[in-house]
Amino acid sequence: MKGLVPYTINVNGKLVDLSEPQVMGILNATPDSFYAGSRRRTEAEIEARADQIMAEGGTIIDVGAYSTRPDAERVETAEEMERMRTALRAVRRVQPEAVVSVDTFRPEVARMAVEEFGAGIINDVSGGNPDGAFGGEEMQESAYRETPGAGVPPMFSEAARLGVPYILMSSRPNIISVMQDFAAKVQLLRDLGQKDIILDPGFGFGKTVAENYALLSRLDGLQTMGVPVLVGVSRKSMISRLLDTDASGALNGTTVVNTLALALGGVSILRVHDVKECVEVVKIYKQTSSL
Repeated sequence: MKGLVPYTINVNGKLVDLSEPQVMGILNATPDSFYAGSRRRTEAEIEARADQIMAEGGTIIDVGAYSTRPDAERVETAEEMERMRTALRAVRRVQPEAVVSVDTFRPEVARMAVEEFGAGIINDVSGGNPDGAFGGEEMQESAYRETPGAGVPPMFSEAARLGVPYILMSSRPNIISVMQDFAAKVQLLRDLGQKDIILDPGFGFGKTVAENYALLSRLDGLQTMGVPVLVGVSRKSMISRLLDTDASGALNGTTVVNTLALALGGVSILRVHDVKECVEVVKIYKQTSSL
């Protein structure tokens, strides 16, 4: 069983201790996120979800305004910006002191969220790709639209300038290629002055079901990178396909995978829809790992 790694990150001038795994609650201000139970559209629904995340023991609210599920419709920047502003305004109204993460691949949306609403973390599922290239399971490696030699990704520069922790995700298919992807990008981020980096190996992005579980089994390899790791598997198809169910029936499987992520990988943050259940996972894991 992996011990708790004493990482800290600086969020809005305060150190957040990651030696105890943190639970990040998902707040989707979208009409089409893959799990219908996560969608929040009105300000009242958004406020209620923010309150629920914190009341159930979550410590980070991750706000998204652009669905990254496979085959989701592309949302233009202006619409994402409007959705994000509406959501953040509602979140800040009821949870003014909460740590807020913004799930976006667009630098201008991240900048608005940080400068206007005090968002403390940028969660970029594109891995810095300015085209916003991210894919669902079984996306072929050749379809991942990176542009080598094209210069510094704008999101990398923006995150470094804003001085907030940056979650870097990889859509590569296995632990070796994920680590190679991370190694180059972490170095680039460091060269830009980015201080706090969190790695997300990208479960469900550019990986088959089998590749997702192979990655899970070798998750401890990411600890060699020397930075905290986030895992987001909540109700994803890597679980529902294996268990012959759908997202609505994938809570128990999610709990099992989150437990394995802690035990096998020593991860620092779990990103989930079901906060109460994940907080219970962390509590039991902590009790066991401290013996």
